[in-house]
Amino acid sequence: MVIISNIKIAIAGIGNCASSLIQGIYYYKTKNEKDAIGLMHWDIGGFTPGDIEVVAAFDIDKRKVGKEVNEAIFAHPNCTAVFCKNLPKTGVKVCMGKINDGFSEHMKNYDEKHTFVINDGKDATKDEIVDGLKKSGAEILLNYLPVGSEEATKFYAECALEAGIAFINNMPVFIASNTEWAEKFTKKGIPIIGDDIKAQLGATITHRTLADLFRKRGVKLERTYQLNTGGNTDFLNMLNRTRLESKKESKTEAVQSVLGHRLDADNIHIGPSDYVPWQKDNKLCFLRMEGKLFGDVPMNIELRLSVEDSPNSAGVVIDAIRCIKIALIQKIGGPLFSPSAYFMKHPPKQFTDDEAYQMTNEFIEGGKKL
Repeated sequence: MVIISNIKIAIAGIGNCASSLIQGIYYYKTKNEKDAIGLMHWDIGGFTPGDIEVVAAFDIDKRKVGKEVNEAIFAHPNCTAVFCKNLPKTGVKVCMGKINDGFSEHMKNYDEKHTFVINDGKDATKDEIVDGLKKSGAEILLNYLPVGSEEATKFYAECALEAGIAFINNMPVFIASNTEWAEKFTKKGIPIIGDDIKAQLGATITHRTLADLFRKRGVKLERTYQLNTGGNTDFLNMLNRTRLESKKESKTEAVQSVLGHRLDADNIHIGPSDYVPWQKDNKLCFLRMEGKLFGDVPMNIELRLSVEDSPNSAGVVIDAIRCIKIALIQKIGGPLFSPSAYFMKHPPKQFTDDEAYQMTNEFIEGGKKL
């Protein structure tokens, strides 16, 4: 018999996405299945959203380091919607993380609200972070670092491996989908979900759904673009185009993988467009698809999508956490192919969203038999 206790998580990067996730954990503690709006699954493996507990947190911004995590999530430069206020104190404080390439140089002195303020003193060593993870009792480490944090993401993946805890890679650095990294987690019997979280209902999942519709209805897609603007630190960070290579690959491949035929590079453009400060955490997607119908008659779709970016992410991560807990209980190591395909843009193996949805639900149903 399995004794159900809280799922203990650690978070690297206490930004807007972490803020939405933590707010959501407390928000759904007061709900029941009937009035729990905004979830894909209420119960996964016997766990509801309120059964998740943050036991460790890492960041490099002096406005967050040393603060209670439930206070730090509301510090600048975070700007996402506040939908759950007055969170209780837990005694869990944000620890100094590893800097590496975890921020873009142009953000150091951007302006008072949006700049990174690097914590004074030395950043943490691997031994310090691994020791902190072990002492906290964390079972899962979530990576919420900024786009382009290649070395920092690999560093935290190594920390998870050394601490012997599961890893959820929400960012577009290829860990779960990289055969060498996947083998490391498989050999140690540690589960991983990745890479690059899909939003609950965002630009990529909408683009994929429409692309799949074109294919199923016999419409030849000839050209498409997806342009996104936002005003959070994610979009400010991505003004440094040198940090975008893996992000563009992840988002583009997510759409290419469901097309009836792959488009030439000149006929598909997917990626962030610009930073608009007053948008804050609101993300605007401008999507266009051009194709040919019966008789080679042309058609096109133009769509504008407006979403609060970080809650949109948290609605998926809250399921990924509980799926990886099932794997921990069942002692399943390595990449979790079904949840990764459903939750992530660049999983180890791509499936259509219908296939991934069915496979993930089968995985969840297996967890209910624990």
